[in-house]
Amino acid sequence: MQHRKSRHVYGRGHRSVLFLSSRAGSDRPSRGTRVYSAARLGVLAALAFSLLMSAGCSNQKQRVDEISVSGSTTILPIAEQAAELFMADHPTANVLVSGLGSSAGIEAVSAGTTQIGTSSRDLKEEEQGLGLIDTPIAYDGIAVIVSEENPVSGLTIEQLRSVFAGEITNWSEVGGEDRPIELVNRDEASGTREAFKKIVMEDKPFDRRAAVLPGTGQVRDVVARAPGAIGYISLGFVAPRFNSISVKALKIDGVAPNEKTVADQTYPIGRLLHFFTKGEPTGLTKEYIDFVLSDTIQQGVVVDAGFIPIAEGGAK
Repeated sequence: MQHRKSRHVYGRGHRSVLFLSSRAGSDRPSRGTRVYSAARLGVLAALAFSLLMSAGCSNQKQRVDEISVSGSTTILPIAEQAAELFMADHPTANVLVSGLGSSAGIEAVSAGTTQIGTSSRDLKEEEQGLGLIDTPIAYDGIAVIVSEENPVSGLTIEQLRSVFAGEITNWSEVGGEDRPIELVNRDEASGTREAFKKIVMEDKPFDRRAAVLPGTGQVRDVVARAPGAIGYISLGFVAPRFNSISVKALKIDGVAPNEKTVADQTYPIGRLLHFFTKGEPTGLTKEYIDFVLSDTIQQGVVVDAGFIPIAEGGAK
């Protein structure tokens, strides 16, 4: 009894592959055909293994060459621009930058979920034992801002404290118009709030009726649009960056906030900006921090962002 062969062709054009099948042992493909198929499969297997190994090495290299930087929204412009320039010089490096607030950055670096925690405040007493290494990267002033429509040009530090404590509630009490004062505060994760509280408020609590916002940009935008509002932001954010809406920075104790007065400490509300690491930085983390401290960033990005290079001044 003869058995019929069946022919199956898969593929396109001249690159089709022919497979022979039969229902009888006497009609099996020749030994030469079996040897060719095994060799082909061996080559394909070797190629697949090579690709898998290559992908694994690539992924491992990516993991080794990736760091994250998270925390202060004030430091975000420095960290982001420095990361872009750093990665341009280090093609295999990937620096992930995010702004979640200083407290979040300190918590993340303490837990090991980020390599660098950025903070616009000093460590609190309860954070001193977390094993964090502090690398100051710049100086900053905290500007007290109002709408450009507000005729008040300055406050004393005592008046400012009373305003944010809710003891002074109308602009007429500090030489302005008969208009209620609308307080705009930062959330408790903010390093800017913590620094303002430490320098300005002393033992007085903030007025709980204040609007509380999560970011520097939000504070600036709200104050710019509300004639009775008052808030505080990093000096580097006073000048408009991406829009034409302006705010006015008040003099405090007769001193206007600017790079010079923050550097010579005559402006009373100044602070350090920090990079925190869990232990001494090494590898790519150290390279990135060293880059941020280099003249390229200090005299370029830091100055352009409205901050003071770490070698040029000091905050109280």
